[in-house]
Amino acid sequence: MADSYWLAEPAAPLRSRRLHGVPEVEIVGGGVTGCSCALALAQTGVRVRLHEARTIAGGASGRNGGFALRGGAMPYDEARTTLGPDRAKALWTLTERGLQSIRALAGDTFRQTGSLRLAADASERAELESEFQALDQDDFAVEWLDDLAPQLERFAGGIRHVPDAAIHPARWVRRLAQHAVDAGAELLEGSQVESLTKLGAATVVIATDGYTNGLVPELDAVIRPIRNQVVVTEPLAKLLFPLPHYARHGSDYWQQTPDRRLVVGGRRDSDATENTGEEALTPLIQKRLEACIVELVGRLPAISHRWAGIFGSSPDGRPLAGPVPGREGLWVAAGYSGHGNVLGFVCGQLVATAIVGAAPSELELFDPARILAKPA
Repeated sequence: MADSYWLAEPAAPLRSRRLHGVPEVEIVGGGVTGCSCALALAQTGVRVRLHEARTIAGGASGRNGGFALRGGAMPYDEARTTLGPDRAKALWTLTERGLQSIRALAGDTFRQTGSLRLAADASERAELESEFQALDQDDFAVEWLDDLAPQLERFAGGIRHVPDAAIHPARWVRRLAQHAVDAGAELLEGSQVESLTKLGAATVVIATDGYTNGLVPELDAVIRPIRNQVVVTEPLAKLLFPLPHYARHGSDYWQQTPDRRLVVGGRRDSDATENTGEEALTPLIQKRLEACIVELVGRLPAISHRWAGIFGSSPDGRPLAGPVPGREGLWVAAGYSGHGNVLGFVCGQLVATAIVGAAPSELELFDPARILAKPA
């Protein structure tokens, strides 16, 4: 029970591939970022080796709520103010392209349902109205909803982000990993990297998000690990929530799987004990998640799975993706602040593209130098 529903699914072993000699690039982390980066590099003929301490998708990529959302941690209207209209639009457009690429690669692991952001009260409704107006003005597909389903009547309205999707995250990342192997990458599971000095490649990519493991002190200082707990119920009699839902600024989120199981996560707000890298369940958050289920369906169905995962949070809510200042040959793609299923995929691609010398303009949005100083 105390393990991820997504990771519990039987999975065929990866078709193996071995590189001879020292690779050109080594990647630390076998989640969506690392596998995306490995695929993009291998497709250009780069000799790439990926190290995953557990199994592919064994970290946050197999321990999240299964949401694939455009954008980032900031609502779009806030991003326009913080980043400027052009840069905000570039970021949202980048992630929409990422969703299209994921759909092409993911097969039956991806359901383009849209997502529903809900207002828990009048104050959050005003915030949703502002985001809706900004998205609509910039021609992003969005729908305003006042007429909500009966099970959502306690909410004060919502907006549907049309391009968003629900995914089976572990199955998707395993499929992405197989694409990388088929393109020529070597993926090593059960390969713990305890020091960068143990790697022989001239170029290294840190793709561990909240699981940095002390490899790069300056990254550990700014990418804060956050624990995220999730529960899954037995199949419900009806499909009540056909797309991903989230409310209270993402502090509550839920969806139903195709077999009608309810996946519920979050409820970590106002609890500083969740600002940790310890992958453990706690009675307080579990009780809050159970209470959320009762609020949604009127009773507590049997719980089939409970788990915790760790994601990385950056100081400004944007990932760090690009070269690490003062560290020749070292790159990072991490710190997604809970939005790694899509941003992790696109940042892995962007870093790979930059490594082979094609410097995509969107990488400027995530430049680590905006936060990281060169080591003394």
